[in-house]
Amino acid sequence: MQVQIGKHQLEMGGPYLTELRDSSDIRKDTAALRERMKEDGYLFIRGFHSRDRIMAAREEILSMNTAAKKPRDVYDDCPAFLNVVNHPDVMGFFSELLGGEAMTYDYKWLRQIAKGDSTGAHYDIVYMGRGTPNVLTLWTPFGDNPIELGTLAILQGSHKWDRFKETYGKSDSDRDGIGWFTNDPIELIEKFGGQWATADFRAGDAIMFGMYTMHASTVNMTDQIRISCDTRYQLASDPVDDRWIGKKPKGHQIEQPERHKTIEQAREEWGLA
Repeated sequence: MQVQIGKHQLEMGGPYLTELRDSSDIRKDTAALRERMKEDGYLFIRGFHSRDRIMAAREEILSMNTAAKKPRDVYDDCPAFLNVVNHPDVMGFFSELLGGEAMTYDYKWLRQIAKGDSTGAHYDIVYMGRGTPNVLTLWTPFGDNPIELGTLAILQGSHKWDRFKETYGKSDSDRDGIGWFTNDPIELIEKFGGQWATADFRAGDAIMFGMYTMHASTVNMTDQIRISCDTRYQLASDPVDDRWIGKKPKGHQIEQPERHKTIEQAREEWGLA
């Protein structure tokens, strides 16, 4: 099976691409989940959400589109959507995994990805690193989501790259103008190691990962729109990035653009070119 990431066609099962490791069998074992997260940098869990809740939310999102609204701006008016990402089962899961009462950012990154679109490789800490670094991202597709529709892909082992953590991982997208590290998946593997991993997702499946796990998405090769959402969870007692909380989160605010560098310039300085 050929999978497109960036401009490259990668063969599933080849040297650059493999299947995500399924952690569904240890979902109820918190200690095992923590160990797996430490080992892999992610947890892929099938049936994490109720399929019925996912499909109800999908209908709600599609109806918003019919009304020509932008989902990311109106999700507070979407009870079926919030009943997925803020559901007590989800909050309870993260409270158990994190070892205390969990909170979720009020801002939800609800996305609609068209044919030909994808996301480049990056660490999430670059975009939300002004609170605790112990934040988990949950990627949820709203509907059955085969790879060719565009799925999240993890670069295995990247959460252990200390050199990246101390350089790229200390960047701030607003302060430094730094975003994606690259849109070339093969470059990362050939220079720094690892292997990309992804899978077909069914409605209800989800994947979570930490702020220092390099990830991207496969390219949507279909004529359909991929509907998915990134949501963030952390301990309520930890410092929080205030750009993403409140009734109307302020979000990104570009600072001192005259001091910004390109990612190419930054990588040269970091010794990661």
